[in-house]
Amino acid sequence: MEAPNFWENNDRAQKVISEANQLKIWTTPYKNLEGRLATVRELLPEASAMGDQALVEELTGELTKVEEGLGELEIKKMLSGEMDNKNCYLSINSGAGGTEACDWVAMLSRMYQRWAARRNWQVEMVDAQDGDVAGLKSITLKFSGDFAYGYAKAEKGVHRLVRISPFDANAKRHTSFASVDVTPEITDDIAIEIRPEEIRVDTFRSSGAGGQHVNKTESAVRITHLATGIVVSCQTQRSQVQNREACMKMLRSKLYEKEVTERENALKAMSGEKKEIAWGSQIRNYVFQPYTLVKDTRTKIESGNIQAVMDGDLDPFVYGYLKEFG
Repeated sequence: MEAPNFWENNDRAQKVISEANQLKIWTTPYKNLEGRLATVRELLPEASAMGDQALVEELTGELTKVEEGLGELEIKKMLSGEMDNKNCYLSINSGAGGTEACDWVAMLSRMYQRWAARRNWQVEMVDAQDGDVAGLKSITLKFSGDFAYGYAKAEKGVHRLVRISPFDANAKRHTSFASVDVTPEITDDIAIEIRPEEIRVDTFRSSGAGGQHVNKTESAVRITHLATGIVVSCQTQRSQVQNREACMKMLRSKLYEKEVTERENALKAMSGEKKEIAWGSQIRNYVFQPYTLVKDTRTKIESGNIQAVMDGDLDPFVYGYLKEFG
């Protein structure tokens, strides 16, 4: 990058800078952890020799943090897929269960937004459809942050809830389902061509809170890709034009993901890859009654602290997935 002719080819220069930044994601944290470990190694024997128990405990705590940092870096190193470093869209749709399922979508939405906050990601609501009585029929969130898709892809699949329904006067136990889909956001350097005759565009009135334009104009947009059946919608922008642009961006992202996934599956088939996590499979059970347990059906990782999980403590499940399937 210090070469005199580096900027003569701007596209090439930007690509090199992007590659350098990707390397720094690994090297900078590693050097930081390496320096912290060297400090502990230097001071810990001296603190022990002097009998400074407070300093020994502080350094031991720092050693634990370094170990945790290395574990996090090891997980991140697994995120080497073509799309892992991109932002993403996470969509939740209600399944069987009626009002109970819609409430489950709202609960999952809260869980994922809290998880994203723990990871210091930005969260934007792209689209939402209210339930007839309570909760949400569907919602799409956009996560912007380091390796958002790489981590969030672990959540693709069907999530099952078992609890005593607050909507049942007889206090009976109900089972509800919601499906989660995660799509990487493609950047401008990736060309996905969509011809007008390949899509159907529908407009409708927005629902829910949103100001004076909501329910008065048909600003919400739904786009269907005819060949694949992929459907995207957006109603959070102020104008129909903005919602259409957001829909087209999501559609290009879904088509790109489909293309990459098909290519990766072909390579796995050629190499005899046996592991597969297919869309539509039940990946996790959340049991509120008669006992409390969250268990991942793929990795067998479980937690009895269901409240912590619903407050966004998802990393153990995500890390388990990445270690086994990443």
